[in-house]
Amino acid sequence: MPRLKFGAFLAPHHPIGEHPTLQFRRDLDFVQQLDDLGYDEFWCGEHHSSGWEMIASPEMFLAAAGERTKRIKLGTGVISLPYHHPFNVAQRMVQLDHMTGGRAIFGSGPGALASDAHTLGIDPMTQRDRQDEAIAIIRRLFNGERVTARSDWFVMNDAALQILPLQEEMPCVVASMISPSGMTLAGKYGIGIISLGSMSSKGLMSLAQQWEFAEDAAKKANTTVSRSNWRVLLSWHIAESREQARREAREGLMRWHNEYNVGTLMRPGITAFKSPDEAVDQTAFVDGAASAIGTPDDLVKLIKNVMKLSGGVGTIIGFAHDWANIEATRRSWDLVARYVVPEINGYVNGMRESQRFVIENRAIFERAGEAVMAKIMGNEKAAAALADTGPGRVSIATANAPDLQKEAAKQRGKA
Repeated sequence: MPRLKFGAFLAPHHPIGEHPTLQFRRDLDFVQQLDDLGYDEFWCGEHHSSGWEMIASPEMFLAAAGERTKRIKLGTGVISLPYHHPFNVAQRMVQLDHMTGGRAIFGSGPGALASDAHTLGIDPMTQRDRQDEAIAIIRRLFNGERVTARSDWFVMNDAALQILPLQEEMPCVVASMISPSGMTLAGKYGIGIISLGSMSSKGLMSLAQQWEFAEDAAKKANTTVSRSNWRVLLSWHIAESREQARREAREGLMRWHNEYNVGTLMRPGITAFKSPDEAVDQTAFVDGAASAIGTPDDLVKLIKNVMKLSGGVGTIIGFAHDWANIEATRRSWDLVARYVVPEINGYVNGMRESQRFVIENRAIFERAGEAVMAKIMGNEKAAAALADTGPGRVSIATANAPDLQKEAAKQRGKA
């Protein structure tokens, strides 16, 4: 069974009040921690308004992150293609790929915040069509083609990239919420998907249908989509106990939901939480919850449920947030790497089997103890000293050790 990859998605969602410079530095520290812990991917987005989301250039942020990391893949999550000339996007992604040693992932979307589109004078009704148009052009440029194209929002005359991606093929991924558009684009071009709508219960339950959209579009376009290139976003805060996780996350979760999702974005269909405990209960402890606030075992259970509901994905992406303080948040990601990842991927199964074999087959190993005892009894002085042997006096690997206390008692009895 292919192993499941793990990553993090930083929108970012930071409460207003902290110095922006320190937020940028803290986010870079976070990427470095993920790299040290062995996470596979890191994603960050593009936003220009709302206060809470303050990374305007994911390529610039990821270039800095690339200098502080060694192996983690770095994805734009996402570049809002209708905001940019496609040629400039292609050039920036190629430069990012070279600056990160071939670790860049090109993630794109139509643009998530209506306030961003308004700022740039873009009609929301055009955004998804423009993303589609831009993806086609950018992929041609990545392939080394010279492109001439004219649209109602960009012009290219004999455009070709001076430098191609360092990777033989730049990984391309589209964002998907609950509408079919993202999955349909993935199927049309045979590229990867990052499902962002899965953080809600409805989004989680619709994953299987979402995949059908991708497969239907792929069949129509004569392409293929692979579950190994499907990423699903989940939210969690993990601690040593459910009680501790609740204490650490409750206040920040309520603020994030009430102040940002309800108060700022005014997302339809959601209401403010009345208390921090209600925030935790309604987020992580209702039927079909798409979040885990608890122990590593709670997150393992959630991930296994996602795999069952979806039919299988390639990567689990954790949503990075400030529900808890910095120290508790870092510990949460550490616990996931130490306990959740190996449990899901079976990294410790062999160790458990080895331990169980030794326990259940003790009789097989008694001959090793007999061999040690034979050598002791074959030496007159060693045999004489055996009567004086006490607990802890002889250091022998436990798997090979005879019961020296029992044998000493026998020798004293004979005397």
